Amino acid sequence: MRLPLCLGSASFLCAAVDALGQQQTVAFNGTADDLLLASSSASVRLILDAADWPGVLRAADDVALDFGRVTGLNGAVTLDESNDVRGNASVIFNVTGKSKWDVSGDGEKTAGVIIAGTVGKSSLIDTLVKDGKVDVSGVEGQWEAFASGVVHAPIDGVDWALVVAGSDKRGTIYGLYDISEQIGVSPWHWFADVPTRRQSTIFASNTTKKQGSPSVKYRGLFINDEAPALTGWMNANYPKSEYGSAFGADFYAHVFELLLRLRANYLWPAMWGSMFNVDDARSQPLADEYGIVMGTSHTEPMMRATNEWTTFGQGAWQWNTNNASIYPFFVEGAERAKPYEGIVTMGMRGSGDTALSAGIETAMLENIVDTQRSILEDVYGNVTAVPQMWCLYKEVQGYYEAGMRVPDDVTLLWTDDNWGNMRRLPTGNETDRSGGAGIYYHFDYVGDPRDYKWINTIQLEKTWEQLRLTYERGARDIWIVNVGDLKPLEIPISHFLDLAYDIDKWSTVSTEHWLSLWATREFGAAVAKDTARVVDVYGKLAARRKYELLNSTIYSIVNYEEAENVLGEWETLARDAQSIYDSLSAEARPSFFELVLHPVLAGLSVYDIHISSAKNLLYAAQGRTSANAWADRVLSKFRYDHELTVRYNSLLDGKWNHMMDQTHLGYVYWQQPMRQVTPPLQFVQTLEGGLNGDMGVSVEGSKASVPGDDQWHDLSSDTLTLPPIDPFGSRRWIDIFSTGTQPCSWNISAAPFLKLSQSSGMLVPSGNATETRVYITIDWDAVADASGSTTINVTSSTGYGTQYTAPKVVLPYNRTAIPSAFTNGFVESDGHVSIEAAHYSAVVAAETANTTAEWTVISSYGRTHSGVALSPGTLPSLTTKTAPALAYNILTFSPLLSSNASVPNANLTLYLSPSMNTDPARPLRYAVAVDDQEPQTVQFVVDRPDGALPAGWEEAVADAAWRSRTGWVVPPGAHVVRLWALEPGVVVQKMVLDMGGVRESYLGPPESCRVE
Repeated sequence: MRLPLCLGSASFLCAAVDALGQQQTVAFNGTADDLLLASSSASVRLILDAADWPGVLRAADDVALDFGRVTGLNGAVTLDESNDVRGNASVIFNVTGKSKWDVSGDGEKTAGVIIAGTVGKSSLIDTLVKDGKVDVSGVEGQWEAFASGVVHAPIDGVDWALVVAGSDKRGTIYGLYDISEQIGVSPWHWFADVPTRRQSTIFASNTTKKQGSPSVKYRGLFINDEAPALTGWMNANYPKSEYGSAFGADFYAHVFELLLRLRANYLWPAMWGSMFNVDDARSQPLADEYGIVMGTSHTEPMMRATNEWTTFGQGAWQWNTNNASIYPFFVEGAERAKPYEGIVTMGMRGSGDTALSAGIETAMLENIVDTQRSILEDVYGNVTAVPQMWCLYKEVQGYYEAGMRVPDDVTLLWTDDNWGNMRRLPTGNETDRSGGAGIYYHFDYVGDPRDYKWINTIQLEKTWEQLRLTYERGARDIWIVNVGDLKPLEIPISHFLDLAYDIDKWSTVSTEHWLSLWATREFGAAVAKDTARVVDVYGKLAARRKYELLNSTIYSIVNYEEAENVLGEWETLARDAQSIYDSLSAEARPSFFELVLHPVLAGLSVYDIHISSAKNLLYAAQGRTSANAWADRVLSKFRYDHELTVRYNSLLDGKWNHMMDQTHLGYVYWQQPMRQVTPPLQFVQTLEGGLNGDMGVSVEGSKASVPGDDQWHDLSSDTLTLPPIDPFGSRRWIDIFSTGTQPCSWNISAAPFLKLSQSSGMLVPSGNATETRVYITIDWDAVADASGSTTINVTSSTGYGTQYTAPKVVLPYNRTAIPSAFTNGFVESDGHVSIEAAHYSAVVAAETANTTAEWTVISSYGRTHSGVALSPGTLPSLTTKTAPALAYNILTFSPLLSSNASVPNANLTLYLSPSMNTDPARPLRYAVAVDDQEPQTVQFVVDRPDGALPAGWEEAVADAAWRSRTGWVVPPGAHVVRLWALEPGVVVQKMVLDMGGVRESYLGPPESCRVE
């Protein structure tokens, strides 16, 4: 039935929820041409052929319940068993894997009708196609595609209906769940408690939709590293099997539904403490009825779980000594899997996810694969009809590089380095293999250089960059991602699967748009923009360095105010997230806490702990009274970290109890600590005064302090020197702090052209006024000399102990100036020029025409601002003649170091994303030049033999960047730095030209002053 245009409705687009990145076909306000599906007083009716796939019928029941979540009235499902509509029906789908249909009219008023079914499986759909009422051209015969549209008089007694026709069972299921998502039911309604906003009406727009096959054929998740958090939660909520595992069908039913709502189709189940097929005999049949393709992990061949061998196997897991026992184990796996849809893992690794042997024993692994293929041929009758994959994980890639090959119908599953950087992608004729290629990716990992499995640390922009490259290079058959405990990674999981479903929807600047759509779906349009920004900034801050790799030495306490600025970013983010949370309804707050607020607050807390520890250790060494307050702050934040864990675990009456049990403080090597541990702390004795009196002074750029400190500068010196200051740099600072037991006043005397944020004050060791930071700037109009230095004297009212004199601070200055001809570039200050790579002055076209290579900016990518990269990923190797260049205008003042003009006086450091050489024959390279000097070509990723990770890899992934340096001659004046990427996959984040002034820091100097 149709209704007249709703009053006040200009378009159905004005009040709809958009399924993430998908064509919109449902709205909450309708036009005269739209079909009313449901309202708060009339329910929707779904009609399906009873002979359709069980998973389709089950999904229809979900949709009926989803309408109830939105309007307050559940829909009804009618099953047509003989082309006769027999009345209202509701679906009951038990975890036994059996479907029961309770056909019973409930007498409710019906608004609209949805007819759904699978081409070739539903007589309803086939009749509509035959009668020309539904067009499935472009969909029929395709993989997981569907068409939908409003149809007039589709069956007797129904004037109008929204028809969903799937090309296969999952095509129909996705078409049904597409409706659910558009009416406002999040795929995460159960796993992340996303509430559904009530609506009084729901319309189907009078339009047609044809959703083609997904970009990637098999798209799924690997539940891994599932203890202590997920396993603890499972043990608290589900009964254990006779083998001690709680991972059974009751849990996996939720996972299967989540996967389908996210338009995924593939699962590697939890592996370390469970056996998917053994712990609960219902699990595999249930997966098949839902429509989920099952597999086993990279280290579990022939559809057998690791624990199955440790529980039932005989002897060692070693093929060359025990294949007589392993062979029947493989046979049983194949026979058990035969009735169901699955992908068989081929090959073999050692026990406990380790290497099969110390060396590359190609002959043995080839024999294993040949034997497995023979088993599959015997069991299935046609081995090429069985989906198979060989995962080239860690040392297994070394087997491939050594020349081992498998039959073409086996999918090659390439892997990342466990840190989100693809190690290898198809090259040459590898793209022509019938089995194709795929990837195994990580959002969670246990291993070197550290575990990371607590909460989300994934930057979505990097995920897009690596997956886009993966897709362009032809790895499109399987995408599987390690998601650890599943729950803390809801956002990157959604993003990953949306890219896998339709990657062409998302461009270099799409992440912000994707986040806005995601936030709208989960929390509403009113807070979507602010929520998207919070999540995006969080991804940048958290991905700079995994929490488990943080310590008190990472961010500088004395240079560039780096630690303070980083902590300030976190504090601002926390205030923003808290403000959004406070604005939400009580119903929406739990979900927002799980997805957004908790990670932000928890990340802030961990950063605060480590930065406060750093200050405590430095300040204790300087004898500062405040060292104790910083130690107390660490302990306070340590308690707060625990309180956040309790708050999460107690949420919603403990629904997710144990999900935050993962330790994350106290790492000293790759493996998790057994208990939370604070970083090192020191306390000063505040009952006694320092030998240097009641006051000390320290300065920017140095750990030293005066008077009295002999650890970091000349013995018994009373003078500290600040880094030079100039008109184009930031301010300088000095700290004045209590080192004694009695209050004292302090005073600064300085040259009149110095401007001080404070020139006098009081230090009170027993209160909050134990230290003061004084900022220094210069009135350059009042400076007579072009360069020089000035001395700042700091005096104390109580003296300097028995052997020390008043502190002095020397400030060098350089009054530099910009020529009027210099524009659109960056100016040297503090002995360096620092530039975010996205802030280039110009793009210089290639000397030799290349119509496809172009620079693209990946917004918000990397550690500080954005990334620049070449596209597309299928480019050939380039040279400085065939590649476009980025040009950066700079102005320098530092003199040459030698009269010999060939002696470099500057180092240019590029901060590049920690990408890998995905083509061994084409290692990642860039070229750079200053002015007309000969370009220098740099290969910054150097592979090692036998599939080993590149030299310097551990440092690169820990730092989330490669650092690559070249030397240059840069006399004073204006210059142009040119940058070429010579291979796709090179992503440059930042460059720093060091003229001798760069000081130690993690992120590098902040960006220099830019002249427009």
